[in-house]
Amino acid sequence: MVSSILIFYLNNKECQDTVVLIHKPPDQATSGTKRYTANLFQYLNYPVFTGIIEAVGKITQVKVLNIQSNQSGNGLVLTIAADGLDLSDVKLGDSIAVNGVCLTVTALDSHQFSAMVSHETLQCTQGLDQVGAHVNLEKAMRMSDRLGGHLVSGHVDAVGTVVKFEPAGESLVLVIQAPESIMRFLTHKGSITVNGVSLTVNRIEGNEFSVNLIPHTLVMTNLKELVPGMLVNLETDMLARYVARLLNIEG
Repeated sequence: MVSSILIFYLNNKECQDTVVLIHKPPDQATSGTKRYTANLFQYLNYPVFTGIIEAVGKITQVKVLNIQSNQSGNGLVLTIAADGLDLSDVKLGDSIAVNGVCLTVTALDSHQFSAMVSHETLQCTQGLDQVGAHVNLEKAMRMSDRLGGHLVSGHVDAVGTVVKFEPAGESLVLVIQAPESIMRFLTHKGSITVNGVSLTVNRIEGNEFSVNLIPHTLVMTNLKELVPGMLVNLETDMLARYVARLLNIEG
């Protein structure tokens, strides 16, 4: 059993899940044990999001990358109209989450930006290759920003399928079928990201989970367009993944 955990995020330019966990078992804790407090974000050297959508954009152009390499498949360059997103503080190389996928800005002007999507990313996500598709947008958070949702890396864990989307009082219930591989990271009242939107898990049954959507969330995101059978990008709570890995390491 672990009494305290101090998390250090290591410098990792490719946004991979690299973490060092330092813990002290209860039987080693003493009244004189030094207590550590740290601002989590001062250790982050890669983009982090909150799952609070800032605007809904539209994919206006998709170009295939013609790269000569030994890798199978080519990536894409997307152009996204982002009239509702303030791009005045965005520069080349910055990160923007597009439907929950962390992408790097390669070109921009006052109302649109372009980003490259690798073949690997296309293989494990959905909705990034469709001209005319509406996409949820969020700029990477700053150290001074409020964490209104939860910590989101912008790296999709799996693609889920909408099973049900129906009214329930003043809100709507969204039921999603997810791959078994990510179900162990979900918990009642825990966090899940659906197409980049931070949501709270209300029910888990088998390989399905449900969330409630309030009217404001529907207005501010593209989730209002969902119908049964549609695919969605899913990202589990990164802290849940780290804890699970720690427990696996310790047997």
